[in-house]
Amino acid sequence: MKILVITNLYPPHEIGGYEIRCRDLCERLREFGHEIHVLTSDHVVGGRDSSGDVSVTRKLKIHGMYGHPWLPIHRLRDLELHNHNTLSQEIAAVRPDLIHVWNMGGISKSLLLRLEETGLPLVYDISDHWIARSLRADVWLSWWNGPGSSARSVARKLLTLTGIRNLISRTTPTRSWEAIRFSRIYFCSAFMRDFTASKNWPVSHASVIHCGIDTAAFDVKSSYETFNRLLWVGRMNDDKDPFTAIRALAEVHRRGLTDLTLDLYGGGTPEDLARVDAEIASLGLKDHVQRRSVPADEMRALYARYDALVFTSNWGEPFALTPLEAGASGLPVISSLDGGQAELVQDGINSVKAQAADASSYADAIVRLHSDRELREKIANHALNAVRDKFDIAPISRQIERFLIETLEQHPTTRSSPPQHHASPPY
Repeated sequence: MKILVITNLYPPHEIGGYEIRCRDLCERLREFGHEIHVLTSDHVVGGRDSSGDVSVTRKLKIHGMYGHPWLPIHRLRDLELHNHNTLSQEIAAVRPDLIHVWNMGGISKSLLLRLEETGLPLVYDISDHWIARSLRADVWLSWWNGPGSSARSVARKLLTLTGIRNLISRTTPTRSWEAIRFSRIYFCSAFMRDFTASKNWPVSHASVIHCGIDTAAFDVKSSYETFNRLLWVGRMNDDKDPFTAIRALAEVHRRGLTDLTLDLYGGGTPEDLARVDAEIASLGLKDHVQRRSVPADEMRALYARYDALVFTSNWGEPFALTPLEAGASGLPVISSLDGGQAELVQDGINSVKAQAADASSYADAIVRLHSDRELREKIANHALNAVRDKFDIAPISRQIERFLIETLEQHPTTRSSPPQHHASPPY
């Protein structure tokens, strides 16, 4: 099967787990015998070289995200046209059997209208809020279809009556997002599916395929005798909420556990990093809290050196990879029940739960683990086995492969004679 993957970012120019998931799945599907091509943006993370990957086309333009400017509508049309031309050229060059759409944050959503028009089998992988929170906010499509000023309404009416809109739509579609059907779609969690459906998107029929990780790549913790090194991993912003972890450490210090330290791994904007540093200083924790940063691959060896992961996300997390990575490392996890985490967290069995954005609740959980070595070992071992059994990238990739093959086989244009593929059996 020849698959064209479309996504906004792709390693090595990633900023989070979504892009790494996409790359890991692409590599697995290649191992299964499929031909994979990736179309992504030209966004660059400084110092990272991607010139050697000939199967990845990095030509799409991002609008308004990751530091790219927001454009007025007359200039935005050029960007839309560029992206549509790029998509058309890629489809013509690759001639895919199926198109696999990932994160479209910052990418022209009108491309989805074009993809629907191609008649090609189309599958969506959703582990982000880009449909629920930003599809109707797409600047190009909302200018043509959403509410606006009286001046905009008059301009749209004139462009429609004179036939100019129709001419524009031939190269850069202006139809409403309501035309996007999402016929074949799966989400990383039931929470993400149900949240998206609650925003009046037609996705209630969607399947759920949880995220997977390469569990064999992680060093595994071997001893639970000590408990003094806490770990936090993520983007340092309000959504991931390192502030609650810092405040929780201050609280346990007030309760007498002054030997505990906290290391924060991750990046952020200069403003967010300054806020984190100010919070550490204001609580008198400069000697106990350190900000650190390492490449994602190096984190796989670091989890096992700590005594617990403090996971504080509070933004409606779709289904976080960090607790899975900690679980694959045999590291006890303290987690909120935020978003999709409720589908993973079993208090006292595979983790210890805490209340999102509640430092006292996290402090209680830290004290609970500190005082109970048997609990630490129990939840770590249970999580390790569960992650290996249910969330390893190999079986998760097979589930996705099966979904893609079924899509191809059920599609009207391929049902009678689906294109040949060389994948090994999914069962």
